Amino acid sequence: MEKKIKNRWLVVLGAVLLQLCIGAIYSWSLFNQPLVDKFGWSSSETLLTYSIAIFVFAFTTIFSGRLQDKIGPRKIATIGGVLYGAGLFLASKATSLILLYISFGVIAGIGVGFVYVCPLSTCIKWFPEKKGFITGIAVGAFGLGSLVFKSVIQYFLASKGVSETFFYLGIIFIILILCGAQLLILPPEDYSKNTKKTNNSVKEINFSVKEMLKTKVFYIIWVMFLFGCMSGLLVIGLAKDIGIQLAGLEPAVATNAVAMAALFNAGGRLGWGTISDKIGRIKVVLFLFIITAICMIVMSVVPLNFVIYFTCLAGISFCFGGFLSVLPTIIGEFYGIKNLGANYGLVFQAYGIAALVGPIIVANAGGLKPTFMISAVLAIIGGAMTFLVKAPSKTNV
Repeated sequence: MEKKIKNRWLVVLGAVLLQLCIGAIYSWSLFNQPLVDKFGWSSSETLLTYSIAIFVFAFTTIFSGRLQDKIGPRKIATIGGVLYGAGLFLASKATSLILLYISFGVIAGIGVGFVYVCPLSTCIKWFPEKKGFITGIAVGAFGLGSLVFKSVIQYFLASKGVSETFFYLGIIFIILILCGAQLLILPPEDYSKNTKKTNNSVKEINFSVKEMLKTKVFYIIWVMFLFGCMSGLLVIGLAKDIGIQLAGLEPAVATNAVAMAALFNAGGRLGWGTISDKIGRIKVVLFLFIITAICMIVMSVVPLNFVIYFTCLAGISFCFGGFLSVLPTIIGEFYGIKNLGANYGLVFQAYGIAALVGPIIVANAGGLKPTFMISAVLAIIGGAMTFLVKAPSKTNV
């Protein structure tokens, strides 16, 4: 057992390495203006590249989750790393928007989707007694990726230009992901039986995707995930713009909001995951919705200044990280870890839809503040839905 304990922390090391690399996808705002300056495209046209990548990334997890359950996380993460790097290589040669959309948006997005599901499900299988804590580490590294690679990206942009930056990042990420992927080894089948579990764990019953879809609670959790991610994706994605437009901040000061959001996002993933191990998952999700709703209401009705804006941004980012940490843990406990990759891949589609719904609401609600209020109402509804969540039973399937 002692040898296994050492090995499982090497798995965590590999997981963190992978998540940091693919988490750099959140650094897209650094590429936006350089692409506009070089090719003369509009900001909205280049920003669409990021939206495509996030949507493709989330959609891909449906298939990558199933595959990694069948052939193992090491192979799927390796394939994902190659696709991610290849997408960046092709993006470095793109001279038209359609090529940029295909290379970065589709190919790199698929690569991220392949890599993302592997660290999460593998770590949970190694740490059945610390599901919340270990999920927080796995997804927390993803939230930190943009902050870790921010300086590297800025250095290449300043010294090599935007196209060459894609090329060099492709080399860096392929090397790091291939190294990290080799550490994703599954535990022996009887490993969890020999590991002490917490009181929060339930007797494990493994559901297939088809069986999961027959349970009512799956759809409740899916909608909760959608409502939980909307506010975070919206505010984090527009952090700089909100600071300038609504809080009256100087661009240099507003830029700091991006880094702060990344820190609180990552902190929330680890912090709330650990707390959920102690007080329960559903109770934590309720707290997350309450805090998110309060912050969104404040941003909607109160004139923003430096203090109010950064406080609300911190709260929303911290809770956003919590949703991405605690909800996959709930899926693992409700439906078992055997098919976690495939099951969570379906739930994770709520994240992809949330990334598209937020901008649509902004475009049709008449501005940011009405959108904040709509998001607050959805967060309140999400909080109320937590009282409907009950562990499924196979006898009802």
